[in-house]
Amino acid sequence: MTGTIPLSRQRNLGIIAHVDAGKTTLTERILFHAGRIHRIGGVDEGTTVTDHRPEEQAKGITITAAAVTCGWDDHALSLIDTPGHVDFTMEVERSLRVLDGAVVLLDAVAGVEPQTETVWRQAERHGVPRIAFVNKLDRAGADLGRAVRALEARLGARPLVLTLPEGEPLDALLDVVRRERVRFDAEGRVASREPCDHPRIDAAREALIEACAEVDEGLLEAWLEGEVDEAALWAALRRGTLEGRWLPVLAGSAYRNVGVPLLLDAVVALLPDPSVAAPLAEGWPRTVEAPLAALCFKVDFDAYGALAFVRVYAGVLRKGDAVDVNGRKLRVGRLVRLFADQREDVEAAPAGSIVALVNAELSTGDTLADPTRPIALEPVTAPEAVMRVAVEPRTRVDRDRLPKALARLRLADPSLRVLADPETGQTLLAGMGQLHLEIAVSRLRTEHGVTVDVGAPRVAYRETVGSRARVDETLRKQTGGPGLFAHVVMEVEPAEPGEGLVFEDRIRGGAIPREYVSGVRKGVEAAASCGALGHPVVDVRVVLLDGSTHPNDSSEHAFALCAEQAFRRALGEAGPVRLEPLVRLEVTVPEAHVGDVIGDLSARRGRIVGMETERDVVRLDAEAPLAALFGYAADLGSLARGRGTHHLELARYAPVPEGVAVRA
Repeated sequence: MTGTIPLSRQRNLGIIAHVDAGKTTLTERILFHAGRIHRIGGVDEGTTVTDHRPEEQAKGITITAAAVTCGWDDHALSLIDTPGHVDFTMEVERSLRVLDGAVVLLDAVAGVEPQTETVWRQAERHGVPRIAFVNKLDRAGADLGRAVRALEARLGARPLVLTLPEGEPLDALLDVVRRERVRFDAEGRVASREPCDHPRIDAAREALIEACAEVDEGLLEAWLEGEVDEAALWAALRRGTLEGRWLPVLAGSAYRNVGVPLLLDAVVALLPDPSVAAPLAEGWPRTVEAPLAALCFKVDFDAYGALAFVRVYAGVLRKGDAVDVNGRKLRVGRLVRLFADQREDVEAAPAGSIVALVNAELSTGDTLADPTRPIALEPVTAPEAVMRVAVEPRTRVDRDRLPKALARLRLADPSLRVLADPETGQTLLAGMGQLHLEIAVSRLRTEHGVTVDVGAPRVAYRETVGSRARVDETLRKQTGGPGLFAHVVMEVEPAEPGEGLVFEDRIRGGAIPREYVSGVRKGVEAAASCGALGHPVVDVRVVLLDGSTHPNDSSEHAFALCAEQAFRRALGEAGPVRLEPLVRLEVTVPEAHVGDVIGDLSARRGRIVGMETERDVVRLDAEAPLAALFGYAADLGSLARGRGTHHLELARYAPVPEGVAVRA
């Protein structure tokens, strides 16, 4: 589709939201109105286009981001439906890395929920322009005004309302820009438009024009004179949206088929096309004529093999071409455009396209470039795993298949980690939470034919140091032939939280040659994978101060071994400190049960950091150790008589208090 449509009429967008806000339902309606499907599927029935995996259909949630394409008003839309559960935040992260715009979806009853804040921060970090759709306005307790105020208070956004709900039950919208009442038929198509003078329209339009006058002074003058050009208003709205000045807000109900065509109109009018963003590098525009620059942002596997999802930023990716991939050559084989789990073969993918390469040797974050003009695009960063389980193959066949299956699983989802327990030798699978690991184990069985027994979930601890230590270490081995000699003097000390492992080379006068310093770094990094307490080492600064060499027996390998010994000794002398993951926890409960919930959180070493009451419902913001929250969902259900909900996400790592038992 995108091959014959200019960049100005292409839109690459994602739908991002908290779990259960209605992303997949909205995607299904968009595909229906765009004519790509002729029957609307349902999440509960497991019949939607994008939730096509068995685990998604069984649980009724999106687990992996699915790409679809459709058209609207002579524009080509590439749409990614992202997961809403915090355990699958990696899918949102890599989708936002390659998308040009996003629709932020809100539940009109719940408003801004915890994961809404998370995906909003991700979009902010990637500079993705957004519009909002307040969904489920047909439900009891729905309140557009409350949702808009929450956007302002909790996200720091500047909402500009473009459509308002009308009718009880909801069957129409008030179009603020066109000053019309828009009614919809049973399938959600626009049934009628009629001019409408309404105080709610006047108030919303006044706020709209005052904001737009910031980017187009003529609009305010025209408004005062009573004549505002609709095209000029849309142009000003688009400019402010792309600059991040405000957040256009549309209303509706995807399930009740109200408002989807107006949302699509806003997507086309307000979100950027692929050429709008800044050049990839100086003199490297995002055009078809520029040298090839593309990013592999996801790898997946199905019954036919590997699929490498690629966003083309510049140039044209052609079947049969030889391209540069991080310094190596790759021949582009089969090239397909995806519609969820369906494939459409294409010969070429021009700038702006999102396509997939079949069975290509690519990893998430790889850059594909013209061999004569290589470029390295910013990779996709995976979050740290916070929970792990031991996995044991059930049969000999499973044992033989497990390493390859885990490698594929890790390739498809970089937020998973595969580790070996240093004490038991067991294989550990680490991830973002219990649901994440549960789905990963299920995919081992359903997609890779490997069945495993799973141990109880365990927290993924880290360790750091509490003080400074200086060590002088010498490695000297003779075996009859060339020996091993290395001498290093290093110092370790605590680094700032979040810095990770920091290595500084302060060698002066060539006491250790530069090629051997790289061996020291490698040795430190190897030792840091499992510290004095058996956990990965973080937030430690390592300073290489001095050393010496032997004219025959020194080598990079010798210095790596010596540095590994030195670093391990330094960790022990610097006072190792075990760190545990603390999570930000948001709990919503009826006011009558707040006391019981707070008492329970205190018993779990939780700390209340905020509390808000709305009607008879209280929202508690707390910080608590992840290790104390296993089974919390069931306990909360008992405390709140089934009326409590909770959401958690990693906040930071902190030292484990003295006297607290650790099951690492």
